Amino acid sequence: MLNSDVSRRQFLHTVLSGAVLGAVSQAGLELASPRTLHAQTTLGPDEALHELLAGNQRFASNHLTSITHNLIIMKERTVNKQEPFAAVLACADSRIPVELVFDQTIGHIFVTRVAGNVVTPEIVASLEFGVAVLGIKALLVIGHSNCGAVRAAMTTDTVPGQISVLYQRIYPSIEKSGGNIDKAIQTNARNQAELLRASSTVIRETTRTGKLRVESAVYDLATGKVSLI
Repeated sequence: MLNSDVSRRQFLHTVLSGAVLGAVSQAGLELASPRTLHAQTTLGPDEALHELLAGNQRFASNHLTSITHNLIIMKERTVNKQEPFAAVLACADSRIPVELVFDQTIGHIFVTRVAGNVVTPEIVASLEFGVAVLGIKALLVIGHSNCGAVRAAMTTDTVPGQISVLYQRIYPSIEKSGGNIDKAIQTNARNQAELLRASSTVIRETTRTGKLRVESAVYDLATGKVSLI
């Protein structure tokens, strides 16, 4: 919760007027143990994205390090505040445990999830909070192989309840896919990332000033690898 004497405007000013951290080289992801991370620290946008991808490489190679962290200390450290270094918009699919996929632990990633990893007003609001208040440096939209939401949207089968409300947000990607499910999944992830850049004034401005990177990727269920697209 925000303190009553601190306005959202002040948080926005803090994020949008801060100094731009220098970019770092993205050459070569290594399997070495990660640095001790406290988000909103010295990580810049490029470093934050690199840390996510390096963590995924550890996960895919079965070299996890997050499980060795002292969870008692991590819980105590995050009781009164959270300082994630990155945010992820992922599908609600149970096969994608986001923190595990990126070999991160409590307090490191601000996660939003919805079937089809689509952008909704609620998702935008949540991610704006991550950017403006929590100071995340990288925002990754992740689709995944064999996505049930995308596959369902590609069919004309009737579905119960409100499931079909998601389809309208996926249709533009399907129209560009030529009927190929993999292409539709990739295009959807890219489109949702672009929608975040375009529709949110907070995300757009923070990206424009170089304080945030917004990227898209696809997670392969078979290999466990996340690939930028």
